Amino acid sequence: MAPGDEAAPGTPGTGENLCRHCNGTGEHDGKPCLVCEGTGKVIEGIGGA
Repeated sequence: MAPGDEAAPGTPGTGENLCRHCNGTGEHDGKPCLVCEGTGKVIEGIGGA
């Protein structure tokens, strides 16, 4: 899991989303994003009440 992930991949009730820290580019200030570990994606909870 990357530091920005809320859950492990495949966890029910979660989905892939663009990393808000790097806006999905995988880079921040010319270096790999520390939140998504350079993937540009994070796993977040979806839905909910």
